[in-house]
Amino acid sequence: MQWYLKALKNYVGFTGRARRMEYWNFILFNIIISIALAIVETLVGLTGVLTGLYSLAMLLPSLAVGVRRLHDIGKSGLWLLIGFIPLVGAIVLLVFAFMEGEEGNNQYGPNPKHFG
Repeated sequence: MQWYLKALKNYVGFTGRARRMEYWNFILFNIIISIALAIVETLVGLTGVLTGLYSLAMLLPSLAVGVRRLHDIGKSGLWLLIGFIPLVGAIVLLVFAFMEGEEGNNQYGPNPKHFG
Protein backbone atom coordinates (compact mmCIF):
# COMPACT_ATOMS: atom_id res chain seq x y z
CA MET A 1 0.00 0.00 0.00
CA GLN A 2 2.89 2.38 0.73
CA TRP A 3 4.09 2.12 -2.88
CA TYR A 4 0.62 2.92 -4.20
CA LEU A 5 0.41 5.98 -1.97
CA LYS A 6 3.94 7.02 -2.95
CA ALA A 7 2.95 6.96 -6.62
CA LEU A 8 -0.23 8.92 -5.88
CA LYS A 9 1.67 11.59 -3.94
CA ASN A 10 3.97 11.99 -6.94
CA TYR A 11 1.06 11.97 -9.39
CA VAL A 12 2.45 14.62 -11.74
CA GLY A 13 6.12 13.81 -11.16
CA PHE A 14 7.41 12.83 -14.57
CA THR A 15 11.02 13.23 -13.49
CA GLY A 16 13.10 10.78 -11.54
CA ARG A 17 12.91 7.02 -11.42
CA ALA A 18 10.45 4.41 -10.12
CA ARG A 19 11.50 0.95 -8.99
CA ARG A 20 9.72 -2.17 -10.19
CA MET A 21 8.21 -2.52 -6.72
CA GLU A 22 6.58 0.92 -6.91
CA TYR A 23 5.31 0.36 -10.44
CA TRP A 24 3.88 -3.13 -9.95
CA ASN A 25 2.29 -2.34 -6.58
CA PHE A 26 0.63 0.69 -8.16
CA ILE A 27 -0.70 -1.53 -10.98
CA LEU A 28 -1.85 -4.22 -8.49
CA PHE A 29 -3.78 -1.78 -6.31
CA ASN A 30 -5.35 -0.16 -9.39
CA ILE A 31 -6.61 -3.56 -10.53
CA ILE A 32 -7.94 -4.45 -7.07
CA ILE A 33 -9.73 -1.10 -6.69
CA SER A 34 -11.16 -1.32 -10.23
CA ILE A 35 -12.53 -4.81 -9.56
CA ALA A 36 -14.06 -3.67 -6.25
CA LEU A 37 -15.68 -0.67 -7.95
CA ALA A 38 -17.03 -2.89 -10.74
CA ILE A 39 -18.60 -5.19 -8.15
CA VAL A 40 -20.18 -2.23 -6.36
CA GLU A 41 -21.48 -0.92 -9.69
CA THR A 42 -23.05 -4.27 -10.47
CA LEU A 43 -24.73 -4.45 -7.06
CA VAL A 44 -26.03 -0.89 -7.21
CA GLY A 45 -26.99 -0.99 -10.88
CA LEU A 46 -24.62 1.66 -12.18
CA THR A 47 -22.94 0.99 -15.50
CA GLY A 48 -19.32 2.06 -15.56
CA VAL A 49 -19.75 5.32 -13.67
CA LEU A 50 -17.47 4.59 -10.71
CA THR A 51 -14.83 2.70 -12.71
CA GLY A 52 -14.88 5.41 -15.37
CA LEU A 53 -14.33 8.16 -12.82
CA TYR A 54 -11.62 6.16 -11.10
CA SER A 55 -9.86 5.45 -14.40
CA LEU A 56 -9.98 9.15 -15.29
CA ALA A 57 -8.58 10.08 -11.87
CA MET A 58 -5.75 7.56 -12.26
CA LEU A 59 -4.75 8.65 -15.77
CA LEU A 60 -2.04 11.14 -14.76
CA PRO A 61 -0.62 9.05 -11.91
CA SER A 62 -0.45 6.02 -14.24
CA LEU A 63 1.35 7.98 -16.93
CA ALA A 64 3.75 9.49 -14.38
CA VAL A 65 4.69 6.17 -12.77
CA GLY A 66 5.07 4.61 -16.23
CA VAL A 67 7.44 7.36 -17.34
CA ARG A 68 9.45 7.08 -14.12
CA ARG A 69 9.63 3.28 -14.59
CA LEU A 70 11.04 3.79 -18.09
CA HIS A 71 13.52 6.28 -16.66
CA ASP A 72 14.72 3.63 -14.22
CA ILE A 73 15.82 1.40 -17.09
CA GLY A 74 17.41 4.34 -18.93
CA LYS A 75 14.64 4.89 -21.51
CA SER A 76 12.86 8.11 -22.38
CA GLY A 77 9.26 8.48 -21.25
CA LEU A 78 8.31 8.84 -24.91
CA TRP A 79 8.62 5.06 -25.13
CA LEU A 80 5.11 4.95 -23.61
CA LEU A 81 3.83 5.97 -27.04
CA ILE A 82 4.84 2.56 -28.39
CA GLY A 83 1.78 1.28 -26.55
CA PHE A 84 -0.34 2.67 -29.40
CA ILE A 85 1.03 -0.06 -31.68
CA PRO A 86 -1.42 -2.95 -31.30
CA LEU A 87 -0.10 -6.03 -29.46
CA VAL A 88 3.61 -5.37 -30.16
CA GLY A 89 3.59 -2.12 -28.20
CA ALA A 90 2.01 -3.72 -25.14
CA ILE A 91 4.52 -6.58 -25.22
CA VAL A 92 7.48 -4.18 -25.47
CA LEU A 93 6.18 -2.09 -22.55
CA LEU A 94 5.60 -5.24 -20.50
CA VAL A 95 9.17 -6.38 -21.11
CA PHE A 96 10.45 -2.93 -20.14
CA ALA A 97 8.36 -3.00 -16.94
CA PHE A 98 9.98 -6.29 -15.90
CA MET A 99 13.56 -5.17 -16.60
CA GLU A 100 15.93 -4.47 -13.71
CA GLY A 101 16.70 -0.78 -13.22
CA GLU A 102 20.14 0.60 -14.00
CA GLU A 103 22.60 0.51 -11.13
CA GLY A 104 23.86 3.83 -9.82
CA ASN A 105 22.91 7.15 -11.30
CA ASN A 106 21.66 7.61 -14.84
CA GLN A 107 20.58 10.70 -16.74
CA TYR A 108 17.21 10.64 -14.95
CA GLY A 109 18.53 10.63 -11.39
CA PRO A 110 19.91 8.42 -8.64
CA ASN A 111 18.93 4.78 -8.25
CA PRO A 112 15.72 4.74 -6.14
CA LYS A 113 16.62 1.30 -4.83
CA HIS A 114 19.35 2.85 -2.70
CA PHE A 115 17.84 6.26 -2.03
CA GLY A 116 14.24 5.44 -1.18
